[in-house]
Amino acid sequence: MRLTIAADLDYAIVGGPTDVLLQIEVAAMPDQRLAEQALTVWSDLPIAAVRGEDGIGQRCWAQVEGRLTAEYRAVVEIARQADDLATLPATPVRMLPGELVPYLLPSRYCQAEKFEGFVRGEFPVLAGGALAAALVDWVGGALTYRAGSSQGTTTALDTFASRNGVCRDYAHLLVALARAGEIPARCVAAYAPGVDPPDFHAVAELWLGGAWRLVDATGMATPESIARVCVGRDATDIAFLTIFGEAFLQRQSVTVTAG
Repeated sequence: MRLTIAADLDYAIVGGPTDVLLQIEVAAMPDQRLAEQALTVWSDLPIAAVRGEDGIGQRCWAQVEGRLTAEYRAVVEIARQADDLATLPATPVRMLPGELVPYLLPSRYCQAEKFEGFVRGEFPVLAGGALAAALVDWVGGALTYRAGSSQGTTTALDTFASRNGVCRDYAHLLVALARAGEIPARCVAAYAPGVDPPDFHAVAELWLGGAWRLVDATGMATPESIARVCVGRDATDIAFLTIFGEAFLQRQSVTVTAG
C-alpha cells in the first residue's frame, strides 16, 4: 500500500526561547519504505535529529520563540501483511531477549500490574497469540471511541473504568492487558488512512512468534495500512510534540491518503 502523508503544526509559544521535541517523521524500516520525505521546521536555531526509542525513527530538536510552525510531507510504501494473531505461539518470559523486558513491565500510563487478576479471571486458559486476539477483541468491544473523553494524564486504568477513549487510550489499555498476560507490548505512534477524525494515530505492537505484530484496537487501521513513526513504553515516549515550556494550539492538520 502507498500512503501520501501531510502534517502541519502551528503553536503559539509563551515566554522566551523554548526547546521543542518533534516526532512526526515516518521511520525508515524494512516493511515501510520512504519514497519521498520532507520536514520543514521554522526554528531560531538549526534543528538537530536524535534517534528514537529502540533505534526506530528519529526525534527532532528545535528552539523557537513566539511561534512553532512545522510542515511534514511524505510518500510511504507499506510492504506488510496482517497476521492471524490467534495462531501465534506464546514465548515463556524467561526466553525473551533482554531488550524486551521493559515491555513486560508497568509504565506510567500502562499499569500492567493492576490488570493481572482481570486477565487471569477473564481469560484463564489462553496464552500467547490466542490471548492477544481475545484481548484485542475485548478492548474493541468494551470501549467507545469518543473524541475529547480523555486527557493527557489519562491512564489505562482510567480508561478501563470509564470505557471511553481515543486511539491513545485504546493502545494504552491493550498494552497494559497484554503485559499483564506476559506478552511484551509497546505503543506506536503512526499515520494511517481512515482515521476519524484525521489526526496522528496511536496503535500497539505485541511480541508474538518471535516478532512485533501491529494491532489497532480501534479497528480504524489495518497492519498493512499503518506507517510507524516511533515506538515506546507508552505516550511518554511516542508523543508527536513535547514542549519544554508553555504553548497553545493555533492550527493542526493531518491528512493520510492511500493509493
